Amino acid sequence: MARRTFFSFHYEPDVWRAWNVRNCLTLAGNDAEAGFFDSSVFEASRRESEASLKAFLRDGMKNSSVTCILAGTDTWSRRWVRYEIARAILKGNGLLTVDIHGVKNTKGETSTKGADPLAQIGLYKTDKGIFFAEWKNGKWVAYSDYTLAIPEKDLWFAAPTTAVPVQLSSHCLRYDFAAQKGRENLAGWIETAAGLAGR
Repeated sequence: MARRTFFSFHYEPDVWRAWNVRNCLTLAGNDAEAGFFDSSVFEASRRESEASLKAFLRDGMKNSSVTCILAGTDTWSRRWVRYEIARAILKGNGLLTVDIHGVKNTKGETSTKGADPLAQIGLYKTDKGIFFAEWKNGKWVAYSDYTLAIPEKDLWFAAPTTAVPVQLSSHCLRYDFAAQKGRENLAGWIETAAGLAGR
């Protein structure tokens, strides 16, 4: 089954790598258009207000059932990647990380493997509900781009039971596109993520 997949990635250094990864799905007949924006749309959106950009990203995810984080060297630290991850949880999307540091850019260069972006966002529980946390400056802090409580029934995995944040990576799988034959296996990885989320 083809899955509408939202791809989240660090635009400037990794857009060529991301296009190559996405194109392997397109060539295989999968619908990978959701959430893959060309540079003109992306650049225009960055000139808008934060509220407009958030709305733009939410709209891009609207018809997707899986969010695939294409992780390069510094993707883990990017604010809008974190926002896309948070929105994926709120939407009930399947989630996975695919490392793309081993995919060559336009100059034929690979890059250094970065941290898992899904390990930088977590959930914790208080007497007021379940909330997002993010890893920032060497510690967990409350996530500032979405501050409302998350209904436990909306989670497709076990909810946290304490105030200690549980990393999203503990519920999601991570793959290496170059080392694990991503051209052959990406569609299957996406399908597995969808299955884990009941999508």
